[in-house]
Amino acid sequence: MSRHERLSAILGIIVEEGGVRIDDIVSRLGVSAATARRDLDLLANQQLLTRTRGGASANPTSAQLPLRYRNSRMADEKTRIARAAAAMVSAGDTIGLNGGTTTTEVAREIALVEGAADPNHPVTVVTNAVNIASELTVRQGVRVVVTGGVARARSYELTGPLSELILPQITIGTLFLGVEGIDALGAYAQHEGEAAVGAAFVRCARRIVIVTDHTKLGTTAFALICRADRIDALLTDSGAPPEQLGPLRQAGIEVITV
Repeated sequence: MSRHERLSAILGIIVEEGGVRIDDIVSRLGVSAATARRDLDLLANQQLLTRTRGGASANPTSAQLPLRYRNSRMADEKTRIARAAAAMVSAGDTIGLNGGTTTTEVAREIALVEGAADPNHPVTVVTNAVNIASELTVRQGVRVVVTGGVARARSYELTGPLSELILPQITIGTLFLGVEGIDALGAYAQHEGEAAVGAAFVRCARRIVIVTDHTKLGTTAFALICRADRIDALLTDSGAPPEQLGPLRQAGIEVITV
C-alpha cells in the first residue's frame, strides 16, 4: 500500500466512523505504530482531522473532504438506491444527475441499463459532476451533456452562473437529485453554489426523484434547493424510520424504500 493509499484509507475511516485509534490503523492497514503516528500528524497539519491521545477524530473540515474519501459510508444502502433508480430509466430517456456519492452510484448503474448499450437509442445524461461525466463518456450507449461552471474539489460539481446558461435550454425527463438534507419543507445542499445549480436542474425537469440514504432524512442544510411541493418522489433505503417518512408522505412526496 502506497502512502497516498494509506492516507486515503485513514481518511475514509475517519469519515465513516468519526475517529480512529493508532492500534486500529496498525491492525487494519498493517503498518507500524510510528508510521500511523506520522500519518495522523501529517493529516492533522493539513487540518483534515484532529489529533487525540492515541489516535484522531473528525473535525468540521472532515465533513468537507473530497468525494473520493466519502464513498464507503452507507455503501450498501446507496447501491440498492442506485439500482432502483436505474430501473426507472429506459433506453432513449433523458435524465439529470447532480454530484454526490449516491448519484455517482446511480450513474454507474444507469450505464448497465438494458438497452443502454445501443448507440442508436442512447440514454442522455445531463450532469454538472465531472467525475460522473468522465465515467459515462466511455459508454457507447450513453450520451453525456455537461453543464459549464467552476469545479469544486469536494464534490467534483461544476457551479456558478455558467451552469444556469445551458440548463434553461434543456428539458430533462427525470432528475435524480442527491441532497444533504430533506424534510417536509424541502431539499437542501450544504453549499449555496451547489444548491443554485440543483435548483436550475429542478426547473428544467419534468420529474424530480430525491436519491438519498436515511441519514439525510428529517435534516436540513445551509441552502434550499427546492420546496417539497416540487419533489415527486423520494428513493431511500429500508433503514428509514417511519416517523421520518410520515411527514414527507403528508407533504405529497411518494416514498420508495429499498
